[in-house]
Amino acid sequence: MNLRVLTINKTYFNQEHIMAKQDFYEILDVARNASDEEIKKAYRKLAMKYHPDRNQDNPNAEEKFKEVKEAYEMLSDPQKRAAYDQYGHAGVDPNGMGGGGGGHPFGDAFGDIFGDIFGGMGGRGGQRGPQVYRGSDLRYTMEISLEDAAHGKITQIRVPTWDECDTCHGSGAEAGSTPETCPTCQGQGQVRMSQGFFSVQQTCPKCHGTGKHIPKPCKTCHGQGKVKNNKTLEVNIPAGIEDGMRIRNAGKGEPGVNGGPAGDLFVEIHIKKHNVFERDGTDLHCSVPISFSTAALGGDIEVPTLHGGAHMTIPEGTQTGQRFRLRGKGMPHVRSASTIGDLFIHVTLETPVKLSGEQKDLLRQFDESLKSNGDKHSPQSKSWFDKVKGFFD
Repeated sequence: MNLRVLTINKTYFNQEHIMAKQDFYEILDVARNASDEEIKKAYRKLAMKYHPDRNQDNPNAEEKFKEVKEAYEMLSDPQKRAAYDQYGHAGVDPNGMGGGGGGHPFGDAFGDIFGDIFGGMGGRGGQRGPQVYRGSDLRYTMEISLEDAAHGKITQIRVPTWDECDTCHGSGAEAGSTPETCPTCQGQGQVRMSQGFFSVQQTCPKCHGTGKHIPKPCKTCHGQGKVKNNKTLEVNIPAGIEDGMRIRNAGKGEPGVNGGPAGDLFVEIHIKKHNVFERDGTDLHCSVPISFSTAALGGDIEVPTLHGGAHMTIPEGTQTGQRFRLRGKGMPHVRSASTIGDLFIHVTLETPVKLSGEQKDLLRQFDESLKSNGDKHSPQSKSWFDKVKGFFD
């Protein structure tokens, strides 16, 4: 059988729509050969910069945030990125062969080619009617304190959403009118272009896959049947959560197309730098200054923990930099609340300042008394001088 290859020309698609869009690599400010990690890093930086919650006084921030989000969704998906690199925006346009946004599969068009030839084997040639697509996932970045990460919390966030239009009750049509069957695709939601043995199926450009045509669109929603809004969601942050972890809220993302399931909302957690503690997994570290007399004579001191103050005993002769462990005073494990890390106290000797004349005389007398007894009061100094005396010789 002599098969002719169907050549797909990019000019077949709506070039006015495609040319109006900015290059995805330029939006993220990365090179075309950027790695997945470089793309992810660039997205996080720009998403934090243009997030609507952080730019309530900037009317352009939300649109810029959408551009950054769309660029990341395309370039973070290997198949979509390959289609974009080869065909540009035409490769991922939802009305074209790429099927980029909203989960449109890139292979639909080529599956239909072989579906028509081989009776649907491996393709979607037998599928009819408006196609159903899953909604896009959303990502929300949240900063929390170390205390919130230790104890867990329930908080609320506001995210963009689409609600049913109250004017047309979701039909998209003006009052007194109803949607009609799309004359282009006859209600199928798809149109087919054939050449020889080959057939390419794509989303109907007139009804965008809905199978319906609205002659008199609703003035409130402009025929979409839904209006953009903001919704408040409750987020449960578990105790012990770590920086960079994501909390998944199933079905809280963007709504699906033609009755498809909604996407998910991922809340990405970032923990603010703490003034006192440094975190290492489930362990915490804290530097505590102590006086010369406490280090020499020993004594009880109060140290901070995430659950309030705690008392600990400093032994006699404690040296600066010495580390003490308080068991069970660290962070809980995010997957096992009963597993709790430790708190490590690093003591630093604080040198007294602004001494009076009498205090200086007392210190000189004390120093002379130490020297008169040889090296027994300063074992570390003797050991150190033994190691370096060769340099002085």
